[in-house]
Amino acid sequence: MLMPQIDGDWWTVAGDPDLGEFTDLKQQPVDFSVWQAADGTWQLWSCIRHTRCGGKTRLFHRWEGQRLTDPDWQPMGIAMQADVRFGETPGGLQAPHVLKLGHTWHMFYGDWVHICHATSADGKTFTRQLTPDGRAGLFGEGPDANARDPMLLPVGGGYHCYYAAHPARIGSVYCRTSSDLSRWNASRIVAHGGSAGTGPTSAECPFVVHHRDSQRYYLFRTQRYGQNAQTSVYGSADPLDFGVNDDRCLIGTLPVGAPEIIAHEAQPYIASLLPSIKGIRIARLKWAG
Repeated sequence: MLMPQIDGDWWTVAGDPDLGEFTDLKQQPVDFSVWQAADGTWQLWSCIRHTRCGGKTRLFHRWEGQRLTDPDWQPMGIAMQADVRFGETPGGLQAPHVLKLGHTWHMFYGDWVHICHATSADGKTFTRQLTPDGRAGLFGEGPDANARDPMLLPVGGGYHCYYAAHPARIGSVYCRTSSDLSRWNASRIVAHGGSAGTGPTSAECPFVVHHRDSQRYYLFRTQRYGQNAQTSVYGSADPLDFGVNDDRCLIGTLPVGAPEIIAHEAQPYIASLLPSIKGIRIARLKWAG
C-alpha cells in the first residue's frame, strides 16, 4: 500500500483576512477548497470561523492566485454568507468544496445542518441550487448532527459525496451516492472509530482520492488542527469501506489539518491549514511504497 508524503517545503497562499466589520482577533481560516477558474486563475475559498458575522460566526472568504505555486495569493473579500431565506443557519456556512464537471463548477458546502449545492459558469460566481421547496439543503444526518465538510468524487459514472457528521456527538465519515447530483441515496458510514477515535471531531474534513496506478482509494480523515494536527490516511479498494470500528485500512498519519489533494499538470499537491490556524499552505505530494 502506498503512503502519501509531503515532498519539499510548504508555501503559504492565504493568511488571516480583513473582513471589515466582521473581523475578529479570534477568527480562523479553516476548511477550504482550491480550484482553477475559467480564466486560468486559481481560486481559494475558506470558511472563516469566530468572526463577528453573528449566528455560528462563519462565512466564506476567497483568494485568487495566478499560479498554483505562487505564494501570497490576493485576498478578494467575502465570497458568501448564509441566507436564512433558503433555510441556512445564520452564520453557519462550512467547508466549501468545488469540482469542475464539463463546463460547470459545482460547489458543495455545509449550512450547519445540511449539505448544500451551488454552481458556476466561470468558477468564481456561484448560485445556489435549491430544492423544489426553495431550500438550499439537500440532505443531512439530523438537526444536531452538524453534517459538514463535503467533498465530491466521480466514481463509475456516478458521484460519491463524502462528509462528516456527529449525531449524538459520535463522529463518522458518511457517504451518499448519486447519478445526477440532485437525487441522493441513503447515507452509509464509510469510516468510524479505530485508533482515530469516535468523538465529534474524530472524523472531520474527509477527502478521498483515487490513485490510478495502485487502483486504490485513499481517505484523508482529520482529528486535529493546529500545532498538533493529525490526519489519518486509509487505503481501500472499495470507496465505500475504509473501516468501521477497526484499523484494517489505516496506513499512517500526516501532521496536517483539513488537507485537500490537488492534481495539476501530472503533479499532485497537498493544501492544508497553517499550524497557527491563521492561513492555508500548499506543498508538493508524492506517493511512496
